[in-house]
Amino acid sequence: MNTRRDFLKMAGIAAAGVAIAPSCAFAAPAKTVGLQLYSLRAELPKDVKATIANVAKAGYKEVETYGYSAKDGYWGLDPKAFKALLTENGLTAPSGHYGMDKFIADGNQEELKSYIAAANTIGSTYITVPYLGDGLRKTESDWKAVADKLNEAAVLCKAAGLKLAYHNHNFEFVKIGETTGYDLLLKGTDPNLVQFEMDLYWVVRSGNDPVKLFTANPGRFPMWHVKDMDKVDNTINTEVGTGTIDFKTLYKSAKLAGLQHLIVEQENFSMDPYKSIKQSADYVKKNVL
Repeated sequence: MNTRRDFLKMAGIAAAGVAIAPSCAFAAPAKTVGLQLYSLRAELPKDVKATIANVAKAGYKEVETYGYSAKDGYWGLDPKAFKALLTENGLTAPSGHYGMDKFIADGNQEELKSYIAAANTIGSTYITVPYLGDGLRKTESDWKAVADKLNEAAVLCKAAGLKLAYHNHNFEFVKIGETTGYDLLLKGTDPNLVQFEMDLYWVVRSGNDPVKLFTANPGRFPMWHVKDMDKVDNTINTEVGTGTIDFKTLYKSAKLAGLQHLIVEQENFSMDPYKSIKQSADYVKKNVL
């Protein structure tokens, strides 16, 4: 088992390597702002076309999808029609959240293959695992099995010209003996195949430092979820720039992280959702990027 001293030594070596040759280590950080469409989960089922148009009007250039199924498509639109809607509004969808519990549980590839086909049709780069069901992550062995399945899924994605990423909440940081689920995923997945979409809010809420994770695992975080933490109640999101998370400082580590896509997400609102997402986009473009 690696000791803390070994961990810090390796982290230092990795960071030094980036410091010596940052220009060739990773691509330039993201300079556009995207929106995780889950933020507008109340609006999308009512009128997907108007909702997507309003996202573009709010200043976004990218979106991240969620909830796709072969039966219902993207809020009633098949992938080809949804791609046309995005194009009509000057948007791209570099990533989508696709439920992977079934594949992780039994290895059945059919659902995953439907995701791959849809993601390719809408022009995505990443298929992102959004969540893990409780039953899949009870023990250290469970987490190692999840890592193995992520590697398997990533091979299928790569064969189709796509990449696989994993999105965190805070349960990944609960201690399991001397380690955590997140550490087991980072160590157990192939860095050439599996990337990570870091939800900064959940990392901070769990009591961890995103920059330490970037330093220990340089280049593995091509996507960030940017949602701010309410100053009074840390269980509530607020508009980016009005909470407690210092995104300006975090963005200084964007190149180290390997950031390519900065994605705003908000799970609850105290104002009109469209005004809220515009306020967040405006702040990110003016003060972070």
